[in-house]
Amino acid sequence: MPTPSPEIITILSVFAVAFTAPTYAKLLTLLYGTIMAPGRRTVTAALRMVGLANDKHFTNYHRVLNRDRWLGMLLSKLLLELIMRTFLIDGLPLVVLVDDTLERRAGKKIRYKSRFHDAVLSTAAKVVTSMGLRWICMAILVPVPWSKRSWALPFMLILTLAPKTSEKLHKPHRTLVDWAMLMITRVRNWQPESEITLVGDGGYAAVVLLQRCQRLKKPVCFISRLRLDAVLHNFPAPKQKGKRGPQPKKGERQPSLAQKLVDPATVWEKATIPWYGGYQKDIEFVSDVCLWYHRGLDPVPVRWVLVRAPDKSIKPAAFFCSDVNIAPLFILKWFVSRWNIEVTFEEMRAHLGFETQRQWSDHAIERTTPCLFGVFSLVVVMAKVLHPKSLPIRQSEWYEKDEAAFSDVLATVRRHLWEATNKRASSDKGEMTLIPASALSSLLEVACYST
Repeated sequence: MPTPSPEIITILSVFAVAFTAPTYAKLLTLLYGTIMAPGRRTVTAALRMVGLANDKHFTNYHRVLNRDRWLGMLLSKLLLELIMRTFLIDGLPLVVLVDDTLERRAGKKIRYKSRFHDAVLSTAAKVVTSMGLRWICMAILVPVPWSKRSWALPFMLILTLAPKTSEKLHKPHRTLVDWAMLMITRVRNWQPESEITLVGDGGYAAVVLLQRCQRLKKPVCFISRLRLDAVLHNFPAPKQKGKRGPQPKKGERQPSLAQKLVDPATVWEKATIPWYGGYQKDIEFVSDVCLWYHRGLDPVPVRWVLVRAPDKSIKPAAFFCSDVNIAPLFILKWFVSRWNIEVTFEEMRAHLGFETQRQWSDHAIERTTPCLFGVFSLVVVMAKVLHPKSLPIRQSEWYEKDEAAFSDVLATVRRHLWEATNKRASSDKGEMTLIPASALSSLLEVACYST
């Protein structure tokens, strides 16, 4: 069982208030084992990694996920505050990313499973669906000292059900947009004074979510894609003096963005902005402020940005922002930053065993995957505390890395835990074993970089 440094213990002690003392002790054991374990992230795999494979009371550790009482939403709040203290300067705005991802599961006893669109396997020419669980994730975008790009660190994850599954289980059905509204409201309640920017893809481009962001006690800036056929209107003209009837909510309808795209009278501006993959992209854009209308709802003011590439390397696209005072290039910059949450999802699958969990009870399913995403953020926080300015990166004569990936971050934390385990084992036995430096280096390489 590893005994980490006081800095790591201090980080983890923040979460003690959400657990009873016995549950918190078991949680630390599972956390260390999950970080150190390669392959499947199961309770038994975690116990083996901390030397408890022969513990006769192993079922107590399973109860942490399927039976013990603890406060998941409080953990989300504490994790968000910890990430902010570690990476952000006081007063800086929070950039919150929202997206959903699919956990492929097909067990007969999993009641929450359904068939969803599989974005990983789908292409532009073919849409693929897979059986599994769909999760909506909120992550905060933070700068890290060992990478040029910002990283998306998850702090809240909620299971979403398909309409037929909700009906079958007699649960009120909520769409992804409904969940996003509830989640951003909670984040605003947690951070009542912070400037918050919410960024989501086209699946979250809904008037109701935009209205929720604008009508909070302190509005949240919301950025997303906008359909080229969205219904846009001018602002209503002032009501004529003496004219009876209510004040109009919207003015005349504008040409659609698809029409503006091919209109020779459209005046385009040129710019070069950071693009997906970390390179610069030459674009042309046009922007304006108007009202976005959806039947049955009040129109909402938005700033839209229509983008195209002079070399036609990308399809024309449109984006919107709920704050009409934001500059168009900032809107594009923040939307492009949304790509970082996709990187997080891929790193979760590659290095933290996402989709390898084997719990089947409802309670364990609702807890295990959110905890695993929380481990991702905790590992990054631990690495920042252990190496505040730079991170040890695996190098070789034939390949030089100029910035760290999550595999390097995970290896750094694993090395710290392995060294803590080795020191404790040596002190307990009171004996020393000499291992050649090359062999020890190879063993640590295997242990720390295993996936």
